Amino acid sequence: MGIPLDKAEFLALFLGTFFYGVFLTLYWFMLFVILKKSGIQRQILLPVATLLLCISTAHLIIDFVRALEAFVFKVDALGADAYYSDLTSPLYIASTALCVTQTILADGVVVWRCYMLYNKSLLVAIPGCIVLLANGATGCYVIWSLSRPLSPVASVCIVIFDSLTLFNSVTSTILISWRIYRTRRFLPEGLAAFLPVLVVVVESGTLYATSMLMLLLTFLIGSNGQYVMLAVITPIVGITFCLIILQVHFHVGGNPPTEQRTEARGITSLIMQET
Repeated sequence: MGIPLDKAEFLALFLGTFFYGVFLTLYWFMLFVILKKSGIQRQILLPVATLLLCISTAHLIIDFVRALEAFVFKVDALGADAYYSDLTSPLYIASTALCVTQTILADGVVVWRCYMLYNKSLLVAIPGCIVLLANGATGCYVIWSLSRPLSPVASVCIVIFDSLTLFNSVTSTILISWRIYRTRRFLPEGLAAFLPVLVVVVESGTLYATSMLMLLLTFLIGSNGQYVMLAVITPIVGITFCLIILQVHFHVGGNPPTEQRTEARGITSLIMQET
């Protein structure tokens, strides 16, 4: 027997709040790092990180409002389980829309990163944009379909959206990792210096991809755990974004020996595309 819907939503609120706290902490650390940078790091990364935080904040506020209505204000008239079962609720639609927006925004940044790392190659940009546009269209249809009874077509679109997001995360992580490896592999010192950065990229990509995989699997088996994953995906997107910036900075930052500083700057430029 699976977890009851009301308990799943309560757990989702708890874990969503926990991961939001992690995201908020990492955001402030990242803010101190980014404000010391210049060029594209402040022009692109800081606004994106701030927007991800705003979306996560709005998502958490909606989850708290829904919890208050389910467990306090409407508990006698409707009941928590019946309240959360109403997928046509405006608050639930708004929460889902924020989650979809968060993932598409993060995927867009990743596609842009691959495009920049591969010297603005259209061979990387065009397939990435096609997947991103398809995902955006599918996400919009899913949000629109929530205003009416969930149809088999809508269920298929949810699977497609989660699958495309997972595909984009995995392929982008592989492309970025391969680019770093190919650039530094012939330099012994550079190879040793690039390994921590490669680990950062793979670990962060794995965190996001694993979350999307769990969301997809719980939806396919019809588990209420999907609502838990929906709550934590939004802050995890921001956590992944901040982790890459922070871990790259601290792995290659600080005060390394003089002979290693050039290598460190080169690796940082690969990931962050400094200008």
